[in-house]
Amino acid sequence: MKPTAVLPLQSAVFVDRDGTLIEEVHYCREPEKVRLFDGVPEALTRLRDAGYRIILVTNQSGIARGKITLSEYDAVHSRLLSLLGPNLLDAAYMCPDGPESSSQRRKPAPGMLLEAAADWNVELSTSFIIGDKEADIECGHRAGSRSILVRTGYGASQIASKANFVAQHLPAAAEWILRNHPLNFIA
Repeated sequence: MKPTAVLPLQSAVFVDRDGTLIEEVHYCREPEKVRLFDGVPEALTRLRDAGYRIILVTNQSGIARGKITLSEYDAVHSRLLSLLGPNLLDAAYMCPDGPESSSQRRKPAPGMLLEAAADWNVELSTSFIIGDKEADIECGHRAGSRSILVRTGYGASQIASKANFVAQHLPAAAEWILRNHPLNFIA
């Protein structure tokens, strides 16, 4: 879903899926296993209400590895959207490539963020990425965005991080953004 009219530059919060929005399920292929972390819809709503675009960016190497089909991914994504509620995500970008590929879209490469920035007129320098892995953090830095590591999913065992901020969970990350980085719209 791309916008049809030219939009002014905007800030975005890019969010990882597994371990950030939903509980980590290794190669999640069953919609009934999708469980949102507490407070996720409310936190994303607060960011949207403050003027941030909300864009999902997710690596799904299970597709390349044959662990999950594209249809199964779509079913899990539909379940996520139904749990989040209508119109909460502006867009979703998924990379099915495995780690052995030379993909420019697979995090930590910044391709999905660059693609979303072009599609949605996002100013990357005033945007954030929130994720539970250092690959999410590096992706944000490579794209010129700020990054937040959450201590959910794989982030719970992360000892050190190059993130701009480390939060216990997505609601705490959203609160930090809203408190420390109020939006000044770019004309």
